[in-house]
Amino acid sequence: MIRAWCVRADWGTYTRQFREGGYVGIGWEELGDLSQIETREEIYPLYRAAYPEDKSNTVVGIQVGQAARFLLEIAPGDVVITPDANTELLWHGVIKAEPRYMFQPHDPACRYSQRRPVTWSGEPILRSGLSVPLQNTMRSSLTVFAISPPDEILRATGHGEEVPPPIHSAYDPYQAVLRQVLELDDKEFEVLVARLLTALGFEGSEVTGKTGDGGVDAKGELNIANLATVKVFVQAKRYKTDTKIAASTVRQLRQAIPLGGQGAFITTANFQKAAYEVALESGFPRIGLIAGRQLVDLLVEHWEKISPDFGDRLGLKPGLVLR
Repeated sequence: MIRAWCVRADWGTYTRQFREGGYVGIGWEELGDLSQIETREEIYPLYRAAYPEDKSNTVVGIQVGQAARFLLEIAPGDVVITPDANTELLWHGVIKAEPRYMFQPHDPACRYSQRRPVTWSGEPILRSGLSVPLQNTMRSSLTVFAISPPDEILRATGHGEEVPPPIHSAYDPYQAVLRQVLELDDKEFEVLVARLLTALGFEGSEVTGKTGDGGVDAKGELNIANLATVKVFVQAKRYKTDTKIAASTVRQLRQAIPLGGQGAFITTANFQKAAYEVALESGFPRIGLIAGRQLVDLLVEHWEKISPDFGDRLGLKPGLVLR
């Protein structure tokens, strides 16, 4: 079974160098050539000698652990993900068998001198197309970490044949929840989305649209520990689950987003590939796209805060199973 890993490129600063050079890398150049390292324990004395200012055993353990994962645990044939500077884009490739490791000190193009060769794919995947739990996993602050379980990311990157296919049954929990949500009328669905915004931490979440107006249906403001605020303007639309929302529909929402705001399109359906491209166009307000399965993920995660208003109406209990 192949594994999946994320190796960050300093918030995407060196993603282009990774891809053009055919590698992923980490720093700690002062550790020197690590090609002969065979165990994690061998890295500790090298790290303490190179970085004597790090006195904390916790800090040393974290740093050595990341270096050990990069050198010893990532195996040839594993899939590696590197976020772009545009964090919606996730580039992916496969770790090469030969050479297994490269040390390139004093490279003026990229300060990440400890390297593993990679065969990169020509097309990235979109973070927003992943499930909410996997998107949350990708927010880890670690430079190197395993993506677990790897099944979804392997399928998204075209390596799904290495993963046993999911067992299909007559009962699909996502479809079961979406069928209940589709029983809501337009206004009820907009209120559900406003309640979801509140559960996510947005203040002043309210329904603003009129039925069939094609514009903003809900809005809210997120204050992140007084470090930043985000004003989001949401279009909430019920469509049959097999519908693919077009780029033109997403572009229409953009026209209704005030200066300084961001948009979100939340639906029970899915989006065409071109819709994702429109949502991420540079020079325009960002539009987050939440498709049906991601909506269910969010409802599951925040159901305790939403259910007082909608538990009976939707006929769902905690875990979003039918009553």
